[in-house]
Amino acid sequence: MVDLDSEVPPLPPRYRFRDLLLGDQGWQSDDRVQVEFYMNENTFKERLKLFFIKNQRSSLRIRLFNFSLKLLSCFLYIVRVLLDDPTQGLGCKELNRSCSNQNYTPGPIDWSPIIWVNRSLPLWGLQVSVAVISLFETLLLSYLSYKGNIWEQILRIPFLLEIINAVPFIITIFWPVLRNLFIPVFLNCWLAKHALENMINDLHRAIQRTQSAMFNQVLILISTLLCLIFTCICGIQHLERAGNRLTLFDSLYFCIVTFSTVGFGDVTPKIWPSKLLVVIMICVALVVLPIQFEQLAYLWMERQKSGGNYSRYRAQTEKHVVLCVSSLKIDLLMDFLNEFYAHPRLQDYYVVILCPTEMDAQVRRVLQIPMWSQRVIYLQGSALKDQDLLRAKMDNAEACFILSSRCEVDRTAADHQTILRAWAVKDFAPNCPLYVQILKPENKFHIKFADHVVCEEEFKYAMLALNCICPATSTLITLLVHTSRGHTAPWETFRQLTGTKQTLNRESQQSPEQWQKMYGRCSGNEVYHINLEESTFFAEYEGKSFTYASFHAHKKFGVCLIGVRKEDNKNILLNPGPRYIMSSTDICFYINITKEENSAFKKQEKHRKNHESKLSYHGASRLPVHSIIASMGTVAIDLQDTGCRSGATLALPAEGGKEGRRPSIAPVLEVADSSSLHTCDLLSDQSEDEAMPSDEEVSAGLEYAKGYPPYSPYIGSSPTFCHLLHEKVPFCCLRLDKGCQHNYYEDAKAYGFKNKLIIVAAETAGNGLYNFIVPLRAYYRPKKELNPIVLLLDNPPDMHFLDAICWFPMVYYMVGSIDNLDDLLRCGVTFAANMVVVDKESTMSAEEDYMADAKTIVNVQTLFRLFSSLSIITELTHPANMRFMQFRAKDCYSLALSKLEKKEREKGSNLAFMFRLPFAAGRVFSISMLDTLLYQSFVKDYMISITRLLLGLDTTPGSGFLCSMKITEEDLWIRTYARLYQKLCSSTGDIPIGVYRTESQKLTTSESRETASQSQISISVEEWEDTKDTKEQFSCRGNHRNSTSSDQSDHPLLRRKSMQWARRLSRRAPRHSAKTAEKINQQRMNLYRRSERQELAELVKNRMKHLGLSPAGYDEMNDHQNTLSYILINPSPDTRLELNDIVYLIRPDPLTYVPNAGPSRKNSFCNTVGQDTREETQL
Repeated sequence: MVDLDSEVPPLPPRYRFRDLLLGDQGWQSDDRVQVEFYMNENTFKERLKLFFIKNQRSSLRIRLFNFSLKLLSCFLYIVRVLLDDPTQGLGCKELNRSCSNQNYTPGPIDWSPIIWVNRSLPLWGLQVSVAVISLFETLLLSYLSYKGNIWEQILRIPFLLEIINAVPFIITIFWPVLRNLFIPVFLNCWLAKHALENMINDLHRAIQRTQSAMFNQVLILISTLLCLIFTCICGIQHLERAGNRLTLFDSLYFCIVTFSTVGFGDVTPKIWPSKLLVVIMICVALVVLPIQFEQLAYLWMERQKSGGNYSRYRAQTEKHVVLCVSSLKIDLLMDFLNEFYAHPRLQDYYVVILCPTEMDAQVRRVLQIPMWSQRVIYLQGSALKDQDLLRAKMDNAEACFILSSRCEVDRTAADHQTILRAWAVKDFAPNCPLYVQILKPENKFHIKFADHVVCEEEFKYAMLALNCICPATSTLITLLVHTSRGHTAPWETFRQLTGTKQTLNRESQQSPEQWQKMYGRCSGNEVYHINLEESTFFAEYEGKSFTYASFHAHKKFGVCLIGVRKEDNKNILLNPGPRYIMSSTDICFYINITKEENSAFKKQEKHRKNHESKLSYHGASRLPVHSIIASMGTVAIDLQDTGCRSGATLALPAEGGKEGRRPSIAPVLEVADSSSLHTCDLLSDQSEDEAMPSDEEVSAGLEYAKGYPPYSPYIGSSPTFCHLLHEKVPFCCLRLDKGCQHNYYEDAKAYGFKNKLIIVAAETAGNGLYNFIVPLRAYYRPKKELNPIVLLLDNPPDMHFLDAICWFPMVYYMVGSIDNLDDLLRCGVTFAANMVVVDKESTMSAEEDYMADAKTIVNVQTLFRLFSSLSIITELTHPANMRFMQFRAKDCYSLALSKLEKKEREKGSNLAFMFRLPFAAGRVFSISMLDTLLYQSFVKDYMISITRLLLGLDTTPGSGFLCSMKITEEDLWIRTYARLYQKLCSSTGDIPIGVYRTESQKLTTSESRETASQSQISISVEEWEDTKDTKEQFSCRGNHRNSTSSDQSDHPLLRRKSMQWARRLSRRAPRHSAKTAEKINQQRMNLYRRSERQELAELVKNRMKHLGLSPAGYDEMNDHQNTLSYILINPSPDTRLELNDIVYLIRPDPLTYVPNAGPSRKNSFCNTVGQDTREETQL
């Protein structure tokens, strides 16, 4: 066999492995030439340039070595000066010249001490070595930097200084006679300064850090100043060798005194060369230093605009959060700071604001206040830049808040910016918790990774929807998620320690108005949480039902238990019902004036002098929690005797003059029994019998199915069990004002709705509007009480939105505007229950702040004047504009409330507008008031979940929902809120959380006369007179009831205390001498307003006749604007119930309590698609 290995020729040195694999055997005859590529030119000069200049690290080492040489040369010069003795004149002997050893006397200058110095041989050798190395390095760098112009290299100041300092030393090597020649080596300090600047630049390049211009400029200024002083010191000392023979310290003293413009005159130059040097140095300083200071000041101003950096040391030792916004307004900043720092444990946190725009003047003034300047840091930068995120130390931040700019014309573009910011922060700091605010719900799924997300349109529309069925839900939620505060001591200290709203409550106590006292006191309630086994409130209820724990905790401590969360479950259950058994590991959520950790408990003596033998409740005097006493750091709660009683039955109060009494309220059982869960006659909105619908319901088309909407307009919407139609409505039938082949109705009245309408006026049918419909069509709403919904849209809706709403019953739309009276009449405004006016996106931005709401406010005011009985719910962009809602220019009561609001704002309250009647009544709402929901979630991470459950945005199996009930005359026997609490818990399992109260403002005849004479307020007395004589007295005016309704709406009736308080705040002194003139003017005003009201009424009637609508019903509209409404959150147990009170309830999930046997909602929920039942689930 042939040895193949011996026949294979050796591979060439640089033969490619690829050719061997490809089997290229023709390499011997291959004429290809191998070419090597280099990053730099493969020449000696380029390699030197790479080492000395281009390479960052090696260049830094070279410059550091050069800087050290320059400092060494300056140090050797100082050593030479200290060792030199100008009287020896060594240089003179070597040149056979004589030197004068005498002191200075005026006359010709002896130049020999200036030209010649005493330099020892070792010192000369060191200076020569340094000079040779420095000169060689300078020549080499000049050669490497040469670019064709030799004079550019030679005439550079550093090169000339190097030649002056180094060449004379090299000459002395070859001419020893000149070894003692003076050489101005001290000028090397300028070369050292130049080397230091280059070294700092290379240092920043080497460590890949952004160069700090401020640091470099400060370094240049300091080094320039030091070089000037050092040059002057050495120059004066050397020249004065022929004069005063000053030492280095004397020269230093002279230079400092001179440059500081003090000029003592005890040390002065004696010869003209010294004087000339001083003049030159002063001129140089006057030219160079101002330029340096100007550049430093400019950089300082720019640094102030950009904010500089948040130090790494502070980030590692102190806690801070980052607030990312596209533009920072003063209202947004103050809302964030007031809410964030309202919690005691956040007092030591820093807030770093990262904003791409320059700080405006208002924000700058606020951040200069000492309270904020020490804790708030403003950085101008973008969250999309890693350098700016590094400046804010985002990786060390405790949290990052990313807020959208709601004032942008294009809200979708604002959401896109927010999404990119969230992505950038998550990429840079994956472990930093994110709190994101988004505007449109369709963009929410892009930021699902964020820890907490608040979608503005979701919350807004759900809250406006609940406002229509649970009045003032927006005010209820706003008060629960706010932590207001003032700045008065000692209440401020108490607030800082407890985080409550006691300052605001204290201000409300200054008013003689009873409703303001109650409303202000109850507004301090917030939602807190605590572990059951660690709680004094709830620990004793372990193993008991939730309803039992809630009732007895309220009876004993005055707290309202609203929900729980199991240890192994992240879902919060609002009022899980009486079948839920409390466990020691449960987290309890409750409403109270302060959290339990800041409360101290003291039990009053069991035996009282007047109540020793009374073991049951006997009116308000025996109810618990009479007072909440604010102290420094704690809340002391007086507890009544809550010992064990023989049974849980509350005895009915004894009423004088009555022989019998009603049956007592049933007790709340520790463990629920199915027989105890019965429908109470008290509750008018309980579920009706749905098993067998009546013929009337079938004919009216009320046979709705329950199920999940088959189509959602956006990704990420929570599925909600709703009332649905069996078949979707054709799109043509959704149009309210136009007939089609299926029906011929062209206005709302033609449909013949049994319930009043809910009209929503919006600009476009956005995806958020879907969340307005869902809560009003939820499965737990009785179908007999479903209100028709009419969407009054400026622009026609798109198809995918119609496809989403066509499955809901009684939902219509109409293209029109609230500016047009005809559109309002066609959509049925005359018999609507509620009119919801949504803020338009196109008007949210205006050149002047707060003018964005101008059009909305004027339109709502027009509606208010035309349809005074219509309940109008308005959304505004700016909460400060609430004072213009239902504006009355000459109403003293409104003026008094305005002064009260100003006082609250001066004391630092961010809820100063809470006493405004439209806000207290829930008639106005601003989404910016819910910004604090996101801020508060940093401390209370459960607040967003609880709010979503209350609004119906999320549905958790077993969790209750928010609803309301009205107190009628048949219910007044319950009398107090505590007894109502027991009645609800024992019968239906509902948990009351508050009361919405409406009061009428009444005056007697004498009071009306006094008010008319002193306050010039028009009063309609006939509606409030109860006696027959009074009615006869005003019978001549009773015929004009309809014509004077505008008068009533303009000037509400007031109590005597109300008017006294209003006069005191408005400082209007009574003028008794002008009573007659005022009465005449008042009568004229009444006549004017009657004619105005008649004119408005005739306008509406004529337009209705022109449109073919019947004006019947418009004249029968009653004016209810002479009332005021407000909310009492978790009122005290002894609060008396009043007629027409609306109680907020958290009702248990109906699907949880229906027994398994027989037809039920739960069975309907679980039915298969093939089952033919009336309650079939639509999927």
